[in-house]
Amino acid sequence: MTFDEYLNSLQNKTVAIIGIGVSNTPLIKLMLKRGIRVTACDRADRAKFNNDDLLQELEGLGAELKLGEHYLDDLDQDVIFRSPGIRPDIPAFEAARAKGSVITSEMEVFFHVCPCKKIAVTGSDGKTTTTTIIARVLEEAGHTVHLGGNIGRPLLPDANKMHPDDVAVLELSSFQLMTMDSSPDIAVVTNLAPNHLDWHRGMEEYVAAKKNVFLHQKSTDRVVLNRDNEITNGFVDEVPGQAVLFSRQNPMDEGVVLEDGVICVKKNGEKREILPVEDILIPGVHNVENYMAAIAALDGIVPDETFRRFASTFGGVEHRIELVREYKGAKYYNDSIASSPSRTIAGLRSFKQKVILIAGGYDKHIPYDVMGPDLVEHVKIMVLTGATAPKIKAAAENAPGFDPEQLKIYVIDEFADAVHKAVELAQPGDIVTMSPASASFDKFKNFMVRGNTFKKLINELE
Repeated sequence: MTFDEYLNSLQNKTVAIIGIGVSNTPLIKLMLKRGIRVTACDRADRAKFNNDDLLQELEGLGAELKLGEHYLDDLDQDVIFRSPGIRPDIPAFEAARAKGSVITSEMEVFFHVCPCKKIAVTGSDGKTTTTTIIARVLEEAGHTVHLGGNIGRPLLPDANKMHPDDVAVLELSSFQLMTMDSSPDIAVVTNLAPNHLDWHRGMEEYVAAKKNVFLHQKSTDRVVLNRDNEITNGFVDEVPGQAVLFSRQNPMDEGVVLEDGVICVKKNGEKREILPVEDILIPGVHNVENYMAAIAALDGIVPDETFRRFASTFGGVEHRIELVREYKGAKYYNDSIASSPSRTIAGLRSFKQKVILIAGGYDKHIPYDVMGPDLVEHVKIMVLTGATAPKIKAAAENAPGFDPEQLKIYVIDEFADAVHKAVELAQPGDIVTMSPASASFDKFKNFMVRGNTFKKLINELE
């Protein structure tokens, strides 16, 4: 089915779209311009909505708006587009299903109408960087790429502009994958660790959602899995098509491996050397793994030399161990994307010296004790803030080898005050990294706002 045919199928139906934000607004406008009856729903009431001009524009196009606390009450439209952040089994959706409504999402429909090859990346850490590497390398090799999902723009409204020879590259979250009933041509699972357990009903549900990225593949499709991660390595027997493993730590006869400082592809008894680690501009062993995953995904699709050329110039993605500035001899890094302990651990291991760490934030109800040994080994001063500060402090204090003289800990409630405390403590030659190991939602809309706030505070220093 093409997207045009899908839109035509909605002409005599009613549609509700949950969430009037960046990802849904283009779809709302497109449907309204095609004469489809759309109810746009959002939790914010009109007085609190940050863009009344947009609301007036949608009303001018014919939208019915349902705003405020009761925005999910009495849903009975024929088709309801769920926002990824809302669980698919809430009572409002269950009641709508009982009335005959179809609950779907922008991404689910896109997978059914997309006319070109789809490559999708998921995982607990490294999704955005790996997705970006895949998209940019494809572009350098001459492909027309459409980047979307959790990164880039919503792709469904552009589906009619895509051609069969194009490539759609997508970053997908567990929220998006939870109800997916189709999978991409090439899937990548970077790694899995406890995450989003404030939303999912346990680790089992979180892992099951991630599996949807490959469970519906055909026998000719490919899934890339991390051999070094116990959970993703355990997926191999469930793969419908071809499983390609990558491993930085374990020797393998087939797959993508790291040997003598070079990322290599081993296939059919032969070995190709693809990318020396020393040629990768962005720091950290986790970024070596991101390149390994991307190489496994694109093997046979782009020339090997494209990776070598790209890796030597790619400076990374914003908010991911991003150098903000050097101030009075100390370097300040923004690693706001690190919203889990495993991500912060990877960031800490990227530096060759002990650092001053700013951490803490919203509590996703995930364990923090795993951080303890790395905090003791890689951190000399911690400045903690937010709801998870006590958990991170306990993780360090309970770790083997903890010495309060070697790892000083400060707990400061306000984020800006915590940043300024780290600046006060920094000496020439120090590295200060804001790598929270926590989500941002206690004090910020998202990790990008948190990162930009940090950068603003550092860039304003005189």
